[in-house]
Amino acid sequence: MALQNVTEMCKEETLYRTYSATCVGIDVVRVTVEVSITPGVGIFLVGLPDNAVRESLLRVTTAMQRNGFAVPGKKTVVNMAPADIKKEGSGYDAAIAVAMLAASGQMYFPEPEKFLIMGELSLDGRLRTVKGALPIAVKAAEMGFRNVVFPLESVNEASWASGVRIYGVPDLHALAEVLGEGVGAAAYEVRGKSYTPECNGTLCDFSDVAGQPFARRGLEIAASGGHNVLLVGPPGSGKSMMSKCMASILPPMTREEAIETSMVYSVAGLLDGDSGLLMRRPYRSPHHTASMVSIVGGGARAMPGEISLAHNGVLCLDELAQFSPSTLDVLRQPLEDRQIVISRARYKVSYPASFMMVASMNPCPCGYAGEDDGRCTCTPGMIHRYRARVSGPLLDRVDININVKAVDSVSMSAVPRQETSRDIALRVAAARDVQNRRFSSEGIHTNAQMQPSHLQKFCRLGTQEEGLLQKLMDSYGLSARGYVRILKVARTIADMCGSENISVGHISEAVQYRFPENV
Repeated sequence: MALQNVTEMCKEETLYRTYSATCVGIDVVRVTVEVSITPGVGIFLVGLPDNAVRESLLRVTTAMQRNGFAVPGKKTVVNMAPADIKKEGSGYDAAIAVAMLAASGQMYFPEPEKFLIMGELSLDGRLRTVKGALPIAVKAAEMGFRNVVFPLESVNEASWASGVRIYGVPDLHALAEVLGEGVGAAAYEVRGKSYTPECNGTLCDFSDVAGQPFARRGLEIAASGGHNVLLVGPPGSGKSMMSKCMASILPPMTREEAIETSMVYSVAGLLDGDSGLLMRRPYRSPHHTASMVSIVGGGARAMPGEISLAHNGVLCLDELAQFSPSTLDVLRQPLEDRQIVISRARYKVSYPASFMMVASMNPCPCGYAGEDDGRCTCTPGMIHRYRARVSGPLLDRVDININVKAVDSVSMSAVPRQETSRDIALRVAAARDVQNRRFSSEGIHTNAQMQPSHLQKFCRLGTQEEGLLQKLMDSYGLSARGYVRILKVARTIADMCGSENISVGHISEAVQYRFPENV
């Protein structure tokens, strides 16, 4: 009799699984939603949920009731695995609702392992957008899913993914139609998009810059090779204007670069909903009062900072010496590794941070040190303390240093004006094409990204060139990093000249941007 009772109870028990996902940085972890319905009372949620996830039960049950579905009148346990990863946000609502409806026999869902389900439920059953739709869609195929279901508001960015079918559904009933593979499911499928490169936005044009031939040449070299650059000069010399011009001479992003950058913006919730993809290279210019977390990323949810939002673009740091020294020093590792790792007690989050740093600063607190008119009122101690705010190890990671002189009246009134950003951009694009062909199988895109193995392979020097670099190391006390920086810049200058080999002339010009005060 007892055995019979146990058997009867087992018949009343049901277990169903659906699949969702969460972003850890731009990486994606599959989340399995398990719903068990057994005799008893109450609805329980387990699996390390945060407050937003705990509240999902109220949203889900209310949406079910308002759409003609019944809330299971038995003990319902919702488990979200893996249990060691904290579940954050409201994007699991749709997966939880589907699992509850399927487990209670109210929804036909024959092959749950083929579908990844994302979406926040409103109380009336409509699906709302979720963060991280693009990286989730991109990684879905790698996790073995054939179909991904998103709210209608998220499909613009998700549709750029390849290898999976993308469905955009407005509400709970449409979701049931797609998952049940009904006759109307095809109406919700979203086709993939073709990528057309766009020219970068122009905050400023180089034709507006008066004079400064040395600085213009240095910035063109920096753009051609993706090098970090520092402009030092008095107020009004055009440092900030030229920094803003950098984005206008960079080549358009490739599809791969656009998707990679957009994944960061998707996680941050900053993607434009219309296009669903960031098609222009980002230009980020944080104020010098910005906190360390806002620059490098972090916070309670380990969100990306300015260095990651500038990925494949430009990070402009105007008035560099006014930034907190501790904030500047945390840039050392990202500048070298081209990524940032944010560590938490339970996990680590990695964001890409391959950007061009364009920094500018005055030579002293008043800004006029070194000028011939004697306007500088700063003492040597004041100048030393001001410059010491930017550490030597950080400066060592700058490839190109440019001393910007005050603009004279002749340059200001010169007619015609300088060549435009469009003219410079064509030369930059040609140099980048050379590098793309060279590094096609190396996993990098620019000379600035070269590692020691690449230097040995692509930067071989003759006897004269090697002797010159050795002499420079002995004369100026160059560090190994300084040696490498000069070599990378020389490689870029050679590419701009259409030269296969690095010559003495290329190294000599590169040295000028390592020690601009000697020019």
